Formats: sequence, structure tokens, C-alpha cells
Amino acid sequence: MIVAMNLRMQQSLSDGELNELRRWSTGAVCNGWEQITHRDIVGEAINLEPVQDFMPFLGPMIGYAVTVVIEPSDPTHKQKNPNAWSEYRRYVASIPGPKIIVVQDLDKPRLLGAFWGEVTANFHRSVGCVGTIIDGGIRDVDEMGHAGFKALARSLCAGRAHSHPIRWGGEVEVFGRRIVPGQLIHADKHGFLAIPPGEEQGLLEATRFMDATECQTVIVAARDTGGRSPSEICDAMDRAGEMFRAAVREKFGSKK
Repeated sequence: MIVAMNLRMQQSLSDGELNELRRWSTGAVCNGWEQITHRDIVGEAINLEPVQDFMPFLGPMIGYAVTVVIEPSDPTHKQKNPNAWSEYRRYVASIPGPKIIVVQDLDKPRLLGAFWGEVTANFHRSVGCVGTIIDGGIRDVDEMGHAGFKALARSLCAGRAHSHPIRWGGEVEVFGRRIVPGQLIHADKHGFLAIPPGEEQGLLEATRFMDATECQTVIVAARDTGGRSPSEICDAMDRAGEMFRAAVREKFGSKK
């Protein structure tokens, strides 16, 4: 039975805030998130398995998760619900953007068919989707990039096999990380950061602060080395590191 929850996701951040967060790498946003979360920062919100960004030239993407499950090896899914693609497309179109389609492939670790290609990417882009994270395969990678549709995936795959939406709108697991619909995700060539629900507010301010503080302390010390001996460079890094840590403590308080 297809799971098609009539979910209208409420955007937790404004378009302006999302656009600004997109300016930073996922690593920089992760630095900010680590300061505001009450969770364990060791692997709590990032992908736990290797993932490849096939469109690094598109830069980072940010959006809210729309989830779907596939199993390209099994032809019976088409017989059980021949209208699944139409129903799934209307479900995706009904949800406000920006959206990132998060796809769990039940054939893992096998890679038997690509869910994504030129047509599918162009449709999703037209209804407010900025990209996908798929624990499976993609094809037509150049055409997807030309459409401005970003993809983080396990690998490339020439064939489609029986790629067919099975169910959507529920919790999925990709690259060792559980994702729920509506979860805010930031992703780039470093991997992805899935913000735990309820921790979106303050993310932009924290990211701004961490980036600016690094630029004013440790990055200056690491780059401004002309005419200094190795010992002097190390001393400067020690001082800058303490300045950085003090600023972070003052801003965010003591962290675990």
C-alpha cells in the first residue's frame, strides 16, 4: 500500500535566511549547528557513510526533505500501483519549496537501477525541488546538472530497471542517517547535514558568528606568516586559538 501523507511542510526559516545559509559550505553550517544543538555532535546529524556530490559546480543546496522509497529490482511494484508515479508527482508538487528529495533504495548494497535521469530531474526542478540525496544510483548526470538539479548519490547507473515510487511521506534511512519529512538539510561536496527538527532557529546567526570569528582569529594567524619563524607561527596560532575559543564561550556558553 502506498503511503502518501497529505503533508504541508511549514517553513521554519525565511527564504532570505535559506539563501544566506546556502552561501556557506556544509562544513561551515555544521560549525554553527554544533554551537546551538543539545545533541551529541559526533555523527548526530551528518551522513555516516560515504556519499558523492555529482554536481559540485552547483555549490551547496538547502531545502526541506521530501522522502520516497524505491526498489528497482522488483517489477511487482508497478503492478501493485500502476498510478504511483502520477500520485507521487502530485504529492511532491503539493509541498512548498525549496525541497530536497531524499530517496531510500531498498536494493542496497546492490545498485540495479537509477531513479533519477533527465526527465525526472527537470520535472522536480519545475515544482520547486533543488536536488536529491539518493542512497542509490543516478544517470543522465550532465543533463541533470544542466537543469540545475543537484544530486548526492551512491554511484552512477546506466539502467533504470524497475524504478518506481513505492511509498512516500514517511521516515527513510540514507547513508546511515534517518531522515523525516520536512527536515531541513544542507548539502554539498562534503556530504549532508540534516538539522534535527526544532533546531533551525539560530542556525544562521551561529553560522555567521563562527565564520566571522574564524576569519578574525585562527585564519589570520594561519595565513599571516610572512617573516615569522616556525616557533613564532606556532605561538601566534596558540594565541589566536585561545581568542577564538574565548569568543565562542562568550557567545554560546560552555559546551559539552
